[in-house]
Amino acid sequence: ELVDFGASDVAMTDEEIAQVGRGVILLPMTAGCVVLAYNLPDVPGLKLSREVYVDILLGKITSWNDPQIAAINPDVTLPDQTITVVYRSDGSGTTGVFTKHLSAISPEWKEKVGEGKTVQWPVGIGGAKNDGVTAGIRQTEGAIGYVEYGFAKSAGLNMASLENSSGNYIEATAKSATATLEAVVLPENLRAFITDPEGENSYPIVTYTWMLAYGQYDDAGKAQGLEKMIEFGLNEGQQISGEIGYIPLPDNVRQKVLETADKISPDYNMTLK
Repeated sequence: ELVDFGASDVAMTDEEIAQVGRGVILLPMTAGCVVLAYNLPDVPGLKLSREVYVDILLGKITSWNDPQIAAINPDVTLPDQTITVVYRSDGSGTTGVFTKHLSAISPEWKEKVGEGKTVQWPVGIGGAKNDGVTAGIRQTEGAIGYVEYGFAKSAGLNMASLENSSGNYIEATAKSATATLEAVVLPENLRAFITDPEGENSYPIVTYTWMLAYGQYDDAGKAQGLEKMIEFGLNEGQQISGEIGYIPLPDNVRQKVLETADKISPDYNMTLK
């Protein structure tokens, strides 16, 4: 127990929580999209169906003018260019979220590759962290890779509109991500894996980012200080998260998080603004 709290894009499992003697509280503090960013300068507004983007990542579709891509982009002139997949070479929550989604929508992906913070990618080149993948996409014409929405947006990368579970092609925006969150019911433990969300306007790859706190703190000052920090995150922090490319929490989620976090310290009462 070297730290007083942590954070992760992937919620702890029951097995992991059971190893922590003081218990664990999972607190969603913000959310984000994982996007498929691509480098095709003359092809804005690319659409990718679920089957197509899985097949690209499996190495079954290797050229941008493949008939399957062309069929869902009839108004776009696609180049006869090799597709280069760029993936995370380091273990990451982004990879965990993305591969969990791929496993949920594709039995073939689940069987051949599976999910995890690191996986054996069938094709492509690796880049370290979101920065490395973003740089790899920018430097390689014909590249496609998965990164957090904020990184792709700040780098000015094109992002594909992805087919959701309702069959609609949805662009990653704060609005479409919020639609996803609103369609998800948070359980009492605040741990929701959003692998293939429902909703006509839901963007298909969205995850919460959790603060991981202990169930109890022996140091009353630390407990009170942690509650004050969480309170700031649920209020002023939500505006900041939106400004840097993350998704502010819906009010009903903020309320649930506050009710759970307010149990950390008996000496402080949290409020929402």
